[in-house]
Amino acid sequence: MKKALLLHSSREGQTVKILRSIESELAGNYECELVDLHDMPEVNWAEYDKVLIGASIRYGHLNKKLYRFIENNLSALNETKAAFFCVNLTARKPGKDTPEGSVYMKKFRKLSPWQPELQDVFAGALYYPRYKLFDRVMIQFIMKMTGGETDPTKEVEYTNWDRVKDFSERFRSL
Repeated sequence: MKKALLLHSSREGQTVKILRSIESELAGNYECELVDLHDMPEVNWAEYDKVLIGASIRYGHLNKKLYRFIENNLSALNETKAAFFCVNLTARKPGKDTPEGSVYMKKFRKLSPWQPELQDVFAGALYYPRYKLFDRVMIQFIMKMTGGETDPTKEVEYTNWDRVKDFSERFRSL
């Protein structure tokens, strides 16, 4: 059976949840291995037919370790069937939920030497009760500025699962 490596750079877990959904869509065609890319310094690229990296935005930035991973594995990523998506709360708004409309994807394209053909962006989730006080206050402030949910007792999932399914199909046919 073919093998796919699903790597994540995630803080709160929504990116992993999206990758698990993609993994279930690939079932039957691919054996998937889901790994935190921060814990995987060496990749045996020959083991995998495809690679997918999902990364979350935290306070406006992708994790620096993601960029380091890309730089350290650039030639392998360029030679592999590989794709990328990022997860952020801004993507909950129409027009900000596409690679072309996402400020974070534009920033990724500018900062990353790796430019995969298949890219996407998905809305994340708010998990106020799970956040530490500092994060909760900061996220509330950001959400207030952007017209989002500010009730600290709520958990809201903004991910468009139909878009994730469509992306899964495009990744499968890469």
